[in-house]
Amino acid sequence: MSWQLAQSPSCAKLYAAPGNPGIELHAECVPIAADDLDGLIVFVRAHAIDFVVVGPEAPLVAGLADRLRAIGVPVFGPSAAAARLEGSKGFTKDLCARASIPTAAYVRCTSADEALAALDGFDVPVVIKADGLAAGKGVIIAETRAEAEAAIADMFAGAFGGAGAEVVIEEFMTGEEASFFALSDGQDVIAFGSAQDHKRVGDGDTGPNTGGMGAYSPAPVLTPDLEVAVMERIIRPTVGTLAAEATPYVGVLFAGLMLTAEGPKLIEYNCRFGDPECQVLMMRFRGDLAALLHAAATGRLARAEPPTFAHDYALTVVMAAKGYPGTPEKGGAIRRIADAEVGGVRVFHAGTAREDRTLVAAGGRVLNVTATGKSVTEAQARAYAALDRIDFPTGFCRRDIGWREVAREAR
Repeated sequence: MSWQLAQSPSCAKLYAAPGNPGIELHAECVPIAADDLDGLIVFVRAHAIDFVVVGPEAPLVAGLADRLRAIGVPVFGPSAAAARLEGSKGFTKDLCARASIPTAAYVRCTSADEALAALDGFDVPVVIKADGLAAGKGVIIAETRAEAEAAIADMFAGAFGGAGAEVVIEEFMTGEEASFFALSDGQDVIAFGSAQDHKRVGDGDTGPNTGGMGAYSPAPVLTPDLEVAVMERIIRPTVGTLAAEATPYVGVLFAGLMLTAEGPKLIEYNCRFGDPECQVLMMRFRGDLAALLHAAATGRLARAEPPTFAHDYALTVVMAAKGYPGTPEKGGAIRRIADAEVGGVRVFHAGTAREDRTLVAAGGRVLNVTATGKSVTEAQARAYAALDRIDFPTGFCRRDIGWREVAREAR
């Protein structure tokens, strides 16, 4: 997002807090943690910042957007009340029930005993979710009753910290997953593209869920007719319900969808552009992103230039540190990124840092190697060719990002 904002004609100066070695190529990085709300407010005041775009979910749930609006600074991001769409899975499920938004059957539980009793009402496989923010990892698809009981025990025992103080048990939905994005200014809403993520850590969608191991955009499985259905049955009812309840939603709505035999159903919402979805969306976006987001932040979305995207596909592959999504191996040296950034390929940094002059891994998901192509197959080939030029011995990746669409293109 920093890379795209830095190209915006309406953006004269860009700061990023805290940033990383990749972001510093596009913005002036300032050493303020994303959850240091006091420090961020002080910086905004001291530098007369006239627009703030909030990337991650935690500061939104903590109320950063509210505090910025209270001092008169336009901000792209929902209030703490509206950010509960991501901050509480139970809140979102209840909103779906009120607004008749299609989603999986569910039960909210506040104790392990209550959750174990609720399991009797579900077949397996069954989905067990920590209610709160868990960095994309608080979802367990239990294939057996024993796995479901173990997931419940782990969550209430603190495996996901405070996020598991309440648990949502959901019906397992069958179909293909896709991601849909929309921008809202609290009243008006416009579509902002589609993508397909790959959540499981291993090839063939095996292993535990992660924050995402790669993605491509657009997602052809989400046809124009289905996009219209998503807007009318899911996105607009969500924005309308929140507005009617005096909780207007300002920002991006990222709808995780299951394309079932009965039509699209909502899995969950994120109140950010996502990762790795943001990388492929921004790779394809054409226009002044800062101006578009500012229009959403100031209630002028209906008068803004609608978003436009390149016709090419974009595909990104995550290079993660060994051990992820468990305990990642930090400190591994990363070299030859410049060798990968040829032919329009972009390597976006996530969990990186510098030790002396050496770029090293500093998190679980470390790099996103992102390429474009006339087809998903072409974008995939370019991304992996670039990835293989990077020297990152303690890193790993999935080798099949985009596999569903590659298979369809081969027919």
